[in-house]
Amino acid sequence: MSLCRYLPVPSDRMGIIWSLLSVNNSIVLEYGPAGTTHFSMCFYGALGVDWQQRLFTTHMNEDDVVMGDVTRLEEAIIELDQSYEPKVIFVVASSISAVIGTDIKGVCNYMQREVKAKLVAFEQGGFRGDYSVGLTEVYKLLVNNLPQREAVVQEKTYNIIGASMGSYRTASDVWELQNLMREAFGYEMRTCLCHETSVEEIGTIGGAELNLVMRQEGLAAAQILQKDFATPFIFSAPYGYAATLAWLEAVGQLIGQPPDGRLLVRLRLKAQSTASLRMSAMMMGRKKIPQAVVVGEYDLLRGMSAFLQSVGITVKHKLCSHSLKSIAEPEADILHLQAEREKIELLAGLKNTLVLADDVSNRLCDASNVVLRVSAPVINGAQVASHLPLLGEKGADHLLETLEAYYQTLA
Repeated sequence: MSLCRYLPVPSDRMGIIWSLLSVNNSIVLEYGPAGTTHFSMCFYGALGVDWQQRLFTTHMNEDDVVMGDVTRLEEAIIELDQSYEPKVIFVVASSISAVIGTDIKGVCNYMQREVKAKLVAFEQGGFRGDYSVGLTEVYKLLVNNLPQREAVVQEKTYNIIGASMGSYRTASDVWELQNLMREAFGYEMRTCLCHETSVEEIGTIGGAELNLVMRQEGLAAAQILQKDFATPFIFSAPYGYAATLAWLEAVGQLIGQPPDGRLLVRLRLKAQSTASLRMSAMMMGRKKIPQAVVVGEYDLLRGMSAFLQSVGITVKHKLCSHSLKSIAEPEADILHLQAEREKIELLAGLKNTLVLADDVSNRLCDASNVVLRVSAPVINGAQVASHLPLLGEKGADHLLETLEAYYQTLA
C-alpha cells in the first residue's frame, strides 16, 4: 500500500459495517480491540449512519490474541442477546481477529444454540480488498441468510439493491428511483439494500415483483434472488434524461406495463432541450473544447460520463475511487490509480475543465476549473438533504445547472 497524503480508500470491513448498520432490529458486534471500533464510529456518523446502541465491540487483550481465546466473544453474544433482544446479531471480524485466524463462523455455529437472535458471521477483516469488495459480500450474505423461503409475491412492489450508505447522495438517489417508479408504474418499494431497511423487510425480499440493481456490487445478490425466488432484475443507474427514458422503458418491458405517457413526454422534451448544449459545444470547439474529468464510483463514472458526452463534453479522464476488483469486465477507459501522487498531479494540472468529483479532488483544482461534488469523501459541510439526487430526471436537472455555468466560463 502506498503512502496517502489525504484519505485512504475504506476497506472491505468498513463497507460491510456501514451496510449492516442500516438494517434495523439488528446489532453489529465487532470482534476486535475497542480502539478500532471507536475510530470507525466517527466515520459512520459522517455518513449519516446511526450507530447508537447498534455497534458494539468485544475488545481484545494480548492474551486473547496470543492464546486465541474467544471467551469475550461468547460472553458478548449472550449479553447482547439478553439485553437488547435483536432479531439478528452480525458478528464481524476486525483486522486483528482476521490476522490471527479466529474462526468467527465456527463460534457463531455453536453459539447459535445459546441465543434467540440469528447469528450471521462476516469473516472479512479488511484484507480482501476495499469497500467495493465488502459491499458485494454483504449483499450476498444478507440475501442468503435472512429471506424467508416461503415468500408471497406482492403485486406492484420492487426492491432496490446496491444503495450504499458510503456513496454520495444515496438517500436522494433512492428517493428519485421511488418517485420514478411511482409516477411511471404505480409501484412501491419493498426493501432497499442497504438503506433504511430492517430484518423484517429483508425477510420478505423474495416477495417483490422485480429487483432494481443500482451498482455492480449488487449483481451477485440479484442473481441469488433470481435463482431462489425467480425474481427478475434490471441493472442500470440512469444518469441523464435519455438514460432515464431507456431505463423506464426497460422496466416497462420486464413487468409488461408501459410507463406513464405524460412522464415520457416530459423526459423527451428535456432530452431534446439538451441539444442546444451540444450545439454550443460544437461552436466553441474552435477556441476552447469543453472537457471534463469525473472522479467517483464505477457506475457513477459510466453513467455520468455518458451523459456529459451526450451534451458535447469530452470526458478526458474517468478515475474510479475504488479498485476494479469487484467489477466484471471493467471498461478500458475507467482507471483506478494505485498511487495517490498520480491523481494529485493529474488534477493539479487541469485548466478550464469541468471537474465532477469529491471534495478532496476538487480542492486540488485551480480557479480556472468549474467543480461540482458528486462523490465521497465529503469534507466541506455535510449531507443533509434527501431530495437532491444525481441520477434520474431531477439529477439531470441539477447537473444541467453546473453545465450551463461551465459553458459560460468558456464563452
